Amino acid sequence: MEYRDGKKVKIKGNVDADLVLHAMIQFSNYEKAVIVSGNGDFYCLIEYLVSQNKLLKIIVPNKKYSSLLRKFAPFIVNIDLFRKKLEYKNKK
Repeated sequence: MEYRDGKKVKIKGNVDADLVLHAMIQFSNYEKAVIVSGNGDFYCLIEYLVSQNKLLKIIVPNKKYSSLLRKFAPFIVNIDLFRKKLEYKNKK
């Protein structure tokens, strides 16, 4: 989305709303969803996915994530568990 800040045109993403919208539009086209976010704004989407048995995992970026998501603890995986496999190592 573009908006004006004085004379400058700035671009702002609307990732939260886009993710929810596309998850629902494509609902019949996937078996399970993986949400990569610790943002509580996705609570209603996650709750719905769980109720429909469509949530596989919630991957949170760090140890701190929204307390709203605690209810979904069995689905939560911290990205730190994958850090050694995912991090770039310069072989020089």
